[in-house]
Amino acid sequence: MSEDVLIGADSTTEREAMLDGYPGAALLVNGSGDVITSNSKGNSIVSLLNDGNLPSLSDALGNATRDHTIALCNITIESEKGDVFLEASISPMGLPVDKNGSGEFLILVRDMTMERNLRTALVDSRQRYKDLVEVNSDFAWEIGADGTFVFVSPKGALGYSADEIVGNKARKFVLDPDQYDPIPFISRKPLDNVEMWLSASDGATACMLASCVPLFDDEGNWVGTRGSCRDVTDDRANESALARARHREYLLNHIVFAIRDEIDPLNMLSAAATATLDAVMADGARIYRLADGDNYEVAAENGEADGIDPIIEMFPTLKSRAITEDAEIGDWRVLLTPTLYRQAINGVFAVWRHKDASPWEDDYRILLSDVANQLGIANEQIANHKRIVALSRTDSMTGLLNRRAFFEEELPRRISRLEKENATAALFFVDMDNFKLVNDVLGHQAGDDAILMLRQLMVDNSRPVDVIARLGGDEFALWLDHITEEIAMKRAEGLLASSEALREFSGAEDRPLGISIGMAMFDPSSGETIEELMARADEAMYAVKHAGKGGISLAPPVGTSTGGLD
Repeated sequence: MSEDVLIGADSTTEREAMLDGYPGAALLVNGSGDVITSNSKGNSIVSLLNDGNLPSLSDALGNATRDHTIALCNITIESEKGDVFLEASISPMGLPVDKNGSGEFLILVRDMTMERNLRTALVDSRQRYKDLVEVNSDFAWEIGADGTFVFVSPKGALGYSADEIVGNKARKFVLDPDQYDPIPFISRKPLDNVEMWLSASDGATACMLASCVPLFDDEGNWVGTRGSCRDVTDDRANESALARARHREYLLNHIVFAIRDEIDPLNMLSAAATATLDAVMADGARIYRLADGDNYEVAAENGEADGIDPIIEMFPTLKSRAITEDAEIGDWRVLLTPTLYRQAINGVFAVWRHKDASPWEDDYRILLSDVANQLGIANEQIANHKRIVALSRTDSMTGLLNRRAFFEEELPRRISRLEKENATAALFFVDMDNFKLVNDVLGHQAGDDAILMLRQLMVDNSRPVDVIARLGGDEFALWLDHITEEIAMKRAEGLLASSEALREFSGAEDRPLGISIGMAMFDPSSGETIEELMARADEAMYAVKHAGKGGISLAPPVGTSTGGLD
């Protein structure tokens, strides 16, 4: 065949038949770009090419014509349903007819739209899968057959970079690896959400939920494990904190209910000390109450307390906040916190353990503060109760016991004790002489001042253990425990002598202000009642009045005649 003759089919029919066998668009063109023939699927390409709408195809045809080589190009066609992506290959049909490279060229077009969309979808899917893995795990990993990391997510884990982890044994990062059967990193079976504690680069610990799948070769041999870990350290910490808070709430409710079951405020404190002692596993507990001034008194306690008394020296440093503080006193490790009412300290709550016991947990510090808030109210109730009791038992002017408290509460209690001890006592009835004249002449203020002076004289002439009462008006009583008749008389004489100071309040010079004292000795073996004792003292006092006032009269013993009053 001549070099000027195109190698290929000669007839148009044969060419068309050849093109029809191609499943996509097929065209036969000359070097000038003129279409010689095409199959039915190529008609749309012919129209676009003739209209100059396929510049990339025209350029590729030019390259094939110039170099007489196969050329490739990509074609993008916009449509209502979206872009169509085509790939065209341009092949010379035999040797060129002339020196200009002119001849016939076969253009085969393949629709790449679906393939490209699938490729894009695959890339998107891979990226989506990668993003989901990274979002749902703190790091993904793969272990090789030798038990070392061969892959870790690029961002690393546990404060290490990926390069710092890869190549290391998995056991290196697991706390107490022997407790796991097996460690998820080297598991031969699928595992899901296994909780592991791992060691971070800064020495801290991290709780991870690990899921994994094992890898096997074609022969069924284990070649590694892949998986992911999700950090749940904060979740576990929050769960633990919530559990501790619930436990504290349970203990606090137990203590509060123990307190509320008591009616007497002092019993409330005792119940609180007992319940708290058990709740915080302490060896001892004590509740202090702020009494008069800055003095603290023990209101309730439970458990061991040897050597704990120096704790009271720490109280002045406590702040008016419900904050629990630590201290060491002797053999004890102590927790103490102030009890508050309206932001003011009204007591202290303390618990202690032996030094060789476990240290105090933070939860117990919080619990102690919570209990102290309740005790602050109880301490205030006790203070109010004491104030009410004091008002009901004392004389408002002198602060001494009143008649009811003296005869109905104090004397019965003391007499009962003296009867057990077989000890004697003395009862003085003291009455002012010419007192009405003071009020009539000098006024009631002078009368009040005179009464207050007598109160002080009686205090000065008695012991702290003795009891003084104002029975009403200008009448007073004095009880002296564990005293003999001889000493009691000396006390009465001293009081009578000191009463000369009352003369300054006298309403008239010839009727001076003074006192008369009636005495009765108490003998526990006599069987005398309080009423009988009072009657003897009262008779003795009036005996002085009838004798001219300003003296002392000792009642005769029980069962003897009253004629012998002094």
